[in-house]
Amino acid sequence: MAAELVAPLRSRLADRAARAGGPAGAELAAGVVELAVASGRVLGVDDVRATVDGVRDHAWGLGPLQPLVDDPQVTDVLVNAGGRVWVDRGGGLVEEPRPVGDEVQVRALAVRLAAQAGRRLDEGRPWVDARLPGGIRLHAVIPPVSPEGTHLSLRALRGGPRDLAALARSGSLAPGWSAVLEALILTRAAFLVTGGTGAGKSTLLAALLSRVPPDERLVLVEDVGELRPDHPHVVRLEARHANVEGRGAVGLDELVRQALRMRPDRLVVGECRGPEVRDLLAALNTGHAGGCGTLHANAPGEVPARLEALAGLAGMDRAAVHAQAAAGLDAVLHVVRTPAGRRVVELAMVGGRGDTGLSVTTAARLVELPPSTPITPPPATPTAHTVLGPGWPVLAERLGLQAWPQ
Repeated sequence: MAAELVAPLRSRLADRAARAGGPAGAELAAGVVELAVASGRVLGVDDVRATVDGVRDHAWGLGPLQPLVDDPQVTDVLVNAGGRVWVDRGGGLVEEPRPVGDEVQVRALAVRLAAQAGRRLDEGRPWVDARLPGGIRLHAVIPPVSPEGTHLSLRALRGGPRDLAALARSGSLAPGWSAVLEALILTRAAFLVTGGTGAGKSTLLAALLSRVPPDERLVLVEDVGELRPDHPHVVRLEARHANVEGRGAVGLDELVRQALRMRPDRLVVGECRGPEVRDLLAALNTGHAGGCGTLHANAPGEVPARLEALAGLAGMDRAAVHAQAAAGLDAVLHVVRTPAGRRVVELAMVGGRGDTGLSVTTAARLVELPPSTPITPPPATPTAHTVLGPGWPVLAERLGLQAWPQ
């Protein structure tokens, strides 16, 4: 019933259809009942409610993907060319047996969602990266970039654990790590959170920022607003992509410069991935202690090369990058996604001076062990054991810690 009412209801409610979410529920329900009566059908209350939900999903929502995004366990929904659907509920991608239609229907959905975000998606601009009005992150590509058909990616920004205690309960933090990470915040150490896509970098950073004293002002600079720290004084700045005419773009590098004029106690760059690295490093070296951000990297040891590559986009040479990073950064936290969930697996110290360049040295590392492996002293958990590295003594002194917390 819902699918056949989409076209007439969109036409009738055209003045409201362009708005995010479509018309009000009562107005949409009245239209459903009127059209049902006109076609000789009688709908009960439950039928009207179900039909209204279906019409809203197909006309103004995410269509057949809406129920998946509504699932609080789902973080990613991916549609491949050919209509195969994959979802991630925190344990990796699994195929979802949900029909989404043929190539024409999937492409129409992608184009409609792009339009909701105020973006263009056609042969002249065959990709889109945007945030939908409800907060869902949208990415889509169409032919000729994807010759087999339309690919659609949706990421839902879930609340997740909002503090270090919740991360510890979920298994993301091994025993002792919460106290070390809290010391990282309270001593105003500057740090980066590294990891791959979907590893939990933003979740960890938001939990850490929630431990910042309430009398400090946080200024967050992000491409897409993902950080949701539980803190009373948060100022958010978000980048803006170019419009359909290719104008009006505001990059993260410009926003970092604006943020520095807003009297931040802590400057946070949600994801360092371009020339904004230059401005962040400059800020960390000019009195803005406690700054932090996230960075895509496979391991802490890759941070120097990643910073070189990104700062090179802003014209910084290798020596300048290494000198500023060594002077401005204190630590790197690395997170990974495992079959058992997302975990913080390494803490590294950032150092280096003179001709030695930038060094990232392991301070603590979480080692996964078979249950039968003998360890002295016994591991804190049956499957993991924290091993201290050569960077721990220096980092411990910086954090005011005498030993690794038990």
